[in-house]
Amino acid sequence: MRRPLTVLLTALAPVSWGTTYAVTTEFLPPDRPLFTGLVRALPAGLLLLALTRVLPRGDWWWKAPVLGALNIGAFFPLLFVSAYRLPGGTAAVVGSVGPLFVVGLSMPLLGQRPAVRHLVTGAVAAVGVSLVVLKGAGALDPLGVLAAVASTASMATGTVLTKRWGRPAGAGPLALAGWQLTAGGLLIAPVALLVEGAPPAFDGRALAGVLYLALANTAVAYWLWFRGIGRLGATQAGFLGPLSPLTAAVVGWAALGQALTPVQTAGMALAFGATLAGQAGTGRRRLFGSAERAAREGSTARKDPVRPTVPALRR
Repeated sequence: MRRPLTVLLTALAPVSWGTTYAVTTEFLPPDRPLFTGLVRALPAGLLLLALTRVLPRGDWWWKAPVLGALNIGAFFPLLFVSAYRLPGGTAAVVGSVGPLFVVGLSMPLLGQRPAVRHLVTGAVAAVGVSLVVLKGAGALDPLGVLAAVASTASMATGTVLTKRWGRPAGAGPLALAGWQLTAGGLLIAPVALLVEGAPPAFDGRALAGVLYLALANTAVAYWLWFRGIGRLGATQAGFLGPLSPLTAAVVGWAALGQALTPVQTAGMALAFGATLAGQAGTGRRRLFGSAERAAREGSTARKDPVRPTVPALRR
């Protein structure tokens, strides 16, 4: 029962991220992608640092900024640039191929060969999300497309490296999230100041949007995400990514009056089914893999005339 609960909690992260577009357009000042990325990252990171009171040690003084740049510092601004410049949810379509990026990067960085099932379910999820979020055809902004591809690749690389490097002793997922959010926010801050100038004026509505983005949408969501990567693996967590654009479509339908066509409904079912398929079968493979390893170790112990079999059983 542990794994379904872990999947459910990890899934709350992309579901929360799916509300980002609606909150940004309805609550925050328009056309400020760098500022929006900054207010999501830095306050949340500082809050988590204050709560955990754990600082990086050793080589984590450079690993944390690298992960912060990939998962936060580059991903947030690129995400909002693509959202502002691309029509009809195209940015979400590009984001839906994130699982394929994760599968592809897992081979050189984690030494994991991509399973055919993961490739197929990743492609099906991308097709399903495309049916949901793509609307009218039109000329696509090249910079928006490039930003969308770069944001997806950045987050995928950060996800795989997070699994590869794990966590240092004494640091939980909350501390890891705090390090990355703070590093990413500090990376965004000078760029936002140079490109967009001083922060815009805030009213009560904008403040409510910022508080939601910084706390629930970022601090809590990234804690759940990094916790899930550590327990599920990069590939399994990556297959939860399509829940973000699906949530964006549902929020648009429920809260903003955006109707869903039969084709969009079918695409939503297709993408959700592929997401579930991407999670299936892992427990069975781990069980059989453990049994096979135990059998190999037992066989090796029996053939070794010097080493007794009892210590092998205790391992």
